[in-house]
Amino acid sequence: MKKVLIIEDDMAIAEIERDFLEIEGYQVTIAIDGHEGLRLASSGDFDMILLDLMLPGMSGYEVCRAVRVITDIPILMVSAKDDVSDKVRGLGLGADDYIAKPFSPTELIARVKANLSQYERLTISGSSKTREVVAGPIRINELTHRVFVYQEEVEFKNKEFELLLFIVSNPDIVFSKEQLYEKIWGMDAIGDLKTVAVHINRLREKIEKNPQNPQYIQTIWGAGYRFKV
Repeated sequence: MKKVLIIEDDMAIAEIERDFLEIEGYQVTIAIDGHEGLRLASSGDFDMILLDLMLPGMSGYEVCRAVRVITDIPILMVSAKDDVSDKVRGLGLGADDYIAKPFSPTELIARVKANLSQYERLTISGSSKTREVVAGPIRINELTHRVFVYQEEVEFKNKEFELLLFIVSNPDIVFSKEQLYEKIWGMDAIGDLKTVAVHINRLREKIEKNPQNPQYIQTIWGAGYRFKV
């Protein structure tokens, strides 16, 4: 049974989230402030975190940053804030996805399932075999989740890693934002496509010598993005 940690100071919302998750078979624990949430998250006993931004004690941003130091389990930020800047900040700190209040229970469950599924596909199976994808200056090891750019190791968050692996494995193919969102986040027409643009920008910052004039991850105006070697 998958375990989900809800860090939310509004008990009415937390209990609604808990009820729908338990109906789907998840085991749920609720923390009502940032410090308690971080303590529980640090236990290593959870498979996913639903994290509110506006928390007493520590903000959701602070919790996210601290959690990412110790674990790479999926973090779904849940907030009444729907500004692009808030989403960019949350994703930049390592959140895997972002959902704005109010949301439907169906959407919440879909995102939880999709993020857990994507994470499981990235989890190392225990095999000692090396599976690598190499393109230009980039070398990606699928099993160890390590990426080298110009022979220097660069750290990537979960969704950044999966997005990079996907486009590098499919060079010269143009993918729309919708196609990338469905492939990486596992949902069709549910999420905010700005998430794709945010992650593309993060990848450029990490692999391009000049992110403002990218050589590898190119924008094809009106169509989408492609990885060009």
